[in-house]
Amino acid sequence: MNNMPKNIPYILVSNDDGFFSNGIQALARLAAEFGRVIVVAPDTEQSAVGHAVTIYDPLRVNRIKVVDKIKGFSVTGTPADCVKLAHDQLLEEKPDLVLSGINHGSNAGINLLYSGTVSAATEGTVLGYPSIAVSCTDYDSNADLSACIVAARLMIDQVLKKGLPKGVTLNINAPSGPFKGLKWSKMADSRYVEEYEGRKDPLERPYYWLTGKFELLDTSPDADIQLLNQGYAAVTPIKYDLTDYDLLNAMKQNLEF
Repeated sequence: MNNMPKNIPYILVSNDDGFFSNGIQALARLAAEFGRVIVVAPDTEQSAVGHAVTIYDPLRVNRIKVVDKIKGFSVTGTPADCVKLAHDQLLEEKPDLVLSGINHGSNAGINLLYSGTVSAATEGTVLGYPSIAVSCTDYDSNADLSACIVAARLMIDQVLKKGLPKGVTLNINAPSGPFKGLKWSKMADSRYVEEYEGRKDPLERPYYWLTGKFELLDTSPDADIQLLNQGYAAVTPIKYDLTDYDLLNAMKQNLEF
């Protein structure tokens, strides 16, 4: 943590690529422009673990310097574990903001359902903190994160000033390279068409390896993936409440018990 006064924002930073990824270092530096920063992140990569939490194993913690004067904790757990543990044990005070990322790889469309990056931010929302997830569509660990940083800076400034509605998390995605612009978006209708390829190990024991391809099913101009394909950064407000209220209300009107 740095030596800024305590009357400025206290910001928790996490991710799913792991404590030592380039993306989290970039996000920690950006967060330091706005306040006091602490990083609590997995000690190894935890991509695609979703909102998993560790139940049957202990969580072990090491205090480590992240970058510059920013310090934090590596945790032997998932992104959601990191935010939960930070909230309950590791933070000096309640954070004003939770940031997750910068992830190396898109978390637009259906990807956000599987994403540990998004889940770390969503867990912050569940705990009552304004939270933002940030991802770059380029999977290269050395990708140019310029657009992500500009987009995140804009949203961090707004969220610290105005907050977010209860239950809402912001999911930001941006291409690599220079910033072209930021657009509000919806989650694109998309899916993975997957197969499991059967193989055998040297002892002739069968095992299976996941393969498949991504399918975009959404041509809406405000879909996040469509905007990303045009070079824009996309920010999508998402909610962890999965209730289908339209169907719920219809059932209430049409069915009696």
